Amino acid sequence: MRYVPTIGLEIHAELKTASKMFCSCRNNPDEEKPNVNICPICMGHPGTLPVLNKGAIKHVLKVGVAVGGTLADFTEWDRKNYFYPDIPKGYQISQFKFPLISDGELAGVKLERIHLEEDTAQSTHDQHEKSLVNFNRAGVPLMELVTKPVIHDAETAVRFAKELQLLLRYLGAGEANMEKGEMRVEANISVASAEATAAGKFGTKTEVKNLNSFRSVERAIAYEIERQSAILETLESAKNESEKAGLEKVVQETRGWDDSKQKTYSQRSKESSHDYRYFPDPDIPKMKISEIAEFSIDALRKEMPELPWAKRDRYKKDYGMTDKEAAVFVENASLATYFDAVISPFKSDSKRVKLATNYILSDYLPSYDQNNAISPNTFSELISMIAGGEISSRGAKDTLALLIKNPSESARAVAEKNGLLQKSNAADIGPIIDKVLADNAKAVTEYRAGKVASIQFLIGQAMKATRGAANPDVVKKLLTEKLG
Repeated sequence: MRYVPTIGLEIHAELKTASKMFCSCRNNPDEEKPNVNICPICMGHPGTLPVLNKGAIKHVLKVGVAVGGTLADFTEWDRKNYFYPDIPKGYQISQFKFPLISDGELAGVKLERIHLEEDTAQSTHDQHEKSLVNFNRAGVPLMELVTKPVIHDAETAVRFAKELQLLLRYLGAGEANMEKGEMRVEANISVASAEATAAGKFGTKTEVKNLNSFRSVERAIAYEIERQSAILETLESAKNESEKAGLEKVVQETRGWDDSKQKTYSQRSKESSHDYRYFPDPDIPKMKISEIAEFSIDALRKEMPELPWAKRDRYKKDYGMTDKEAAVFVENASLATYFDAVISPFKSDSKRVKLATNYILSDYLPSYDQNNAISPNTFSELISMIAGGEISSRGAKDTLALLIKNPSESARAVAEKNGLLQKSNAADIGPIIDKVLADNAKAVTEYRAGKVASIQFLIGQAMKATRGAANPDVVKKLLTEKLG
C-alpha cells in the first residue's frame, strides 16, 4: 500500500442513570418536551454547587474492568472552557489529567483512556434560520473513550464501535443507540507514506465529528482516507516547490459528514488541549478511588455479567455454534438469556442443544418477544419431544406456532389437543398405509418394477394423510414390508 491510514476513535456514550451527572434532574433520553428536566445546577446559575453521581462513576469503572484497563487511584474533575450556546456555564465539567481509566484493550484495539464528563445541551436549527436549544440533555453523564491511533481501516473501526455498544448494553451502563445520539463517534484520520508510518511518523490528522450510525462511521473514514491520499499524491507529483505551493494540502481541522452527498466537509480548525484552558474544578472534591469499598476491583468484578466476547466463545466452543449463530444470540442479550434457560435441562446433550439452536433461530426468532415469550421450560419440553421422536419436524413447527399464540400452555398439551403427536404404533399406521397403496397403484407398480424412488412419493402421501403425525421411519418400514 502506497499510503497507510492511521485512525484513532473518540466515542461518547450517554450513561444510563436515574439522574444527571451533577444534579438530581431526571436523565430521560426519551423526554419529548423541551427544557423540563432542568434545574439551576445544570443550567449553570451562579452560586450552584455540583454533586457527583456515584452510579455514573461505577459504570465507567466497570467498563474499565471489562477492557482490562488501569483504574485510577486518584482522580479529579476539570473545567473545559469554551463558548457555545449549548454550554450554559461557559465551560464543560470533564476530566483531563486524571481520567478514571487508562489503557486497556477492546476488540483488538488498544485504548488510551476512558473518562467521565457531562453532556451538552441539544441545538436544533430550522428552515427559518432559527436555532433552538433544549437543555434536557445538559448535564447527562457522558463517558468518553479514546483509542490509541492503531486502527488502519474503516472496517476495524466499525467492529470496535459495535463491540463497545454491546459491552455498554451488557453492563447496563447505557443503551448506546446511535440513532438517538446516545453514542456518538468521532474519528481522527491521518494518511502517510508506508515508509513514514513504519518510522512512527503520522500525517496531518483531521477529525470527523458526530457520526451517528455505523454506516456513516465506515463511509466517512473511507472517504477521508481517499481524500487525503489523493491530496498527497497530487503534492508528490508536483515538479517543484512553487508548483506545490498552489496545491491543496491536508490541514488539521474538524470536518463534518454529509450523508446525502456521501462526503466530508470542513467545519473549523481543530482545537488543541491548551485552547480549552483546562483547570481543576474547585467546586468538586478530588477523589481517592481506593477509599471507596464498592469501587474496588474485587467488588466490581463480583457485579460483572458474562461479557459479550466470553459468551461468543462459550457458544462456539461448548455448543458448536457457527460465528453467525453465536453473533445473533450475543447481539440480543435477552435472546441469549432465553436460550441458556431453554437448554439448561440438557446442555450436555449436543443433539438437543443443536435442535434448540435451530428452532429458536429459524422458527421462533421472528416472533420472539421477551415480554410475552413461551416459557423456557415449555420450549425445553418441545425440544425433548422432537429429540425423542414424539413429534415430527412438521408437527413441531405447528406446535410452536400454536404456542406463540398461547404461550401459557404446555408443549405436550398443545400437541395432544391438536393431534400433532407422532404416531409410531404400527397398528395405528397400518390402515393408513393400506389406503395409500390402494389409492396409488401406479407408484406401487413402478416400485415393484424397480423404480426405488417411488417409495419416497408413497411416504409423502402417508405423511400427508396423517398431517405429518406419523413417524416417517415407521411409515417407510411398513411400506417396504407391504410392497414386498
